[in-house]
Amino acid sequence: MNSVKEQMNFVKEQILVKEVQHNLVELEGLIANQSDSNWSEPNLVTTELGDVLNGIWLGMTTGEQLGTFSKRDNEILNNLYAKLNQYPSDELYSFVDLTGEDKKNFEELRKTLRHVGLGLNISISASMDSFLKQAEELGEKINSPIK
Repeated sequence: MNSVKEQMNFVKEQILVKEVQHNLVELEGLIANQSDSNWSEPNLVTTELGDVLNGIWLGMTTGEQLGTFSKRDNEILNNLYAKLNQYPSDELYSFVDLTGEDKKNFEELRKTLRHVGLGLNISISASMDSFLKQAEELGEKINSPIK
């Protein structure tokens, strides 16, 4: 039988690797799709960004409650959350209207996601260490505040 610690790490990895990493890949694909279709449905992007932010928040909260995050893990995720939270995202019952500048910023985010290895048709490791490295690099490469 698995130890409690192994079970807690599994929960943390399920949330971050499966949810956040997967949603970041989806976000990259949706930005590409919207860019190619002249942003015909921008709320697909802003809704997905909301899912990413919710996943990071859930991961941080769960990791903190279970005591499975190192101080460094927390710093990486807090930084990534703060950087991604600069972009417009939808709120409950309310879609955001994107400006031309917002769309340009999302297209830059797409390039950054691909650069760190998070994108459609890119081989992605499902390990926690690999994801945290990607999250750290992504957090470092996103400008704050966004240009």
